[in-house]
Amino acid sequence: MCGRFVQYEGMAIYIEELSPQVELFSGYDAEPINRFNVAPTTRVQIMHGKEDGLHIDALHWGWAPFWAKGKRPDPINARVETVTTGKFFKQLWPTGRAIVPSEGWYEWVKDPDAPKKKQPYFIRLKSRRPMFFGALAQVHPGLEPHHGDGFVIITAASDQGMVDIHDRRPLVLTPELANEWLDPDLAPSRAEEIAKEFCQPTEDFEWFAVGKAVGNVKNQGPDLIRPDPSAEKPHHEDHGSDPAEGEQN
Repeated sequence: MCGRFVQYEGMAIYIEELSPQVELFSGYDAEPINRFNVAPTTRVQIMHGKEDGLHIDALHWGWAPFWAKGKRPDPINARVETVTTGKFFKQLWPTGRAIVPSEGWYEWVKDPDAPKKKQPYFIRLKSRRPMFFGALAQVHPGLEPHHGDGFVIITAASDQGMVDIHDRRPLVLTPELANEWLDPDLAPSRAEEIAKEFCQPTEDFEWFAVGKAVGNVKNQGPDLIRPDPSAEKPHHEDHGSDPAEGEQN
């Protein structure tokens, strides 16, 4: 599950991490984005590949096909186990591949003594370098937002220790695989292989409790990702969903 994440570096930093050889386009520099609490339904900077190269667009986080609009909130996540075969994302898979640059995401863990209370945790790479979430997006060209455009983050099953935090996690791709994922000429079979088999392993990540201020989407400062030493470590059986849960099977 991925219901809140951060995106605080400048686009130039993400591009350098992704493809050092790519020339920066006009308007993209190292000016920090400074979003420490990205929430569903907001517009988020995503990257996608076209025949003429890498493109960056600000898209609504959440997407549904036209025939599903209004029946329920637009899903924000798509399960990797079904995204390649289900009818819901047929319009986007595999030609709508995109990536979402980030430095980490949040998960909430239920308090075993008070199930209504949840402790937020921040998860990041041990290297503290930017990461790239595998995503699917609908993007129309042009400066104005297009009705129906949006994106979903693909999620994979957690394993080993990370299940103590949550049983789902974003599909995180290395820069090399993210570049391959963005290639418009990538074969669908290879895209499916990347999605299902090459999520960065649990041992690449670290996680720690943070303050509960992240639960309010109005809070955006860097204090949100600082460790909260007063919180206890989670127990395996206590993993829970965050306040922004919304995933399409």
